[in-house]
Order: sequence, then C-alpha cells, then structure tokens
Amino acid sequence: MIKEYDREKAVAYARRWALGKNPNFYHFAGIGGDCTNFISQCLLAGGGVMDYDLYYGWFYIDAAHRSPSWASVEFLNRFLLDKSRLGPFASVMPVEKLEKGDIIQLRQNPLRFNHSLIISKIEDGQIYVCAHSQNALDRPLASYTYFEAVGLHIEGIFS
Repeated sequence: MIKEYDREKAVAYARRWALGKNPNFYHFAGIGGDCTNFISQCLLAGGGVMDYDLYYGWFYIDAAHRSPSWASVEFLNRFLLDKSRLGPFASVMPVEKLEKGDIIQLRQNPLRFNHSLIISKIEDGQIYVCAHSQNALDRPLASYTYFEAVGLHIEGIFS
C-alpha cells in the first residue's frame, strides 16, 4: 500500500532541528557527517515507514543498530530509488521542478555524492534548504559549491 508523504511535517521537523540535535538520534558529526541522518529523520517525520532489512532497508534503532541507508548519502540514494522496499521512495527530477520536502543530494566530483539537503521553501524561484553537518536553516541552495545537484522527488511511502 502507498501512503502520502507529508511534506509539511517533514519540513516542520527540518526547521525545528536544523540548528540543533534531536536527542532521540545519535549525531554522526564526528564520524563522517550528520547530513543524511538528519534527512532520514525528516523523511521519518513525513510519514516514513522503516524497513528493518539490515542491508537493503532503511531504519534506525540506535547508533549501532541502523541500516547503511539511514546515514550514508550513497546508500540513501539507492534506497529511495529502489521502489521495492517499505518506506519512502523517490524519482530523480531536475532540481528546478522539486517541491518543499524533496531531497537534494550534492556531488563534489562526478564519482560520488557527499551531501544531502531537504528543501524547506521555494520563493521567487529560489530554493532554500535545511541541512546538518554544516547546520543550515533556510540556506539558499545557490550558496553551496558543488559539481552536480541531484533532485529526488519523494513520491510516497510504501507501507
């Protein structure tokens, strides 16, 4: 069954925790960065259903018991595009066609992703994001330096 992704709840969560740490989740800043952990929390707030498969799923119990997709940019990308698992799913879309609550992943080189962001608002054609690692609340996407920005439009939640 597919349920709707609640973009407003995901963005409200992003704004609430963009400049802080939710004590219910480990903060991965010292071990590779917290950006995708933060994005996973936002997706969960938007109605995400966890898939507890250790290798291919998307879940968080605690820092030692989580899927690779919960906190890794590359693994989250693969999980969201898989469309055969429980939880949120997405399609690649040009950044300029994305909506609030959608995810942007940045590449610093053509070989790998290194940062995940959530769109918090769009005004006058400008995209603003919330993020962790370098905490950001409604930061203009245009202020980031990157090789490529890949848009992930969240289509819904498999439950």
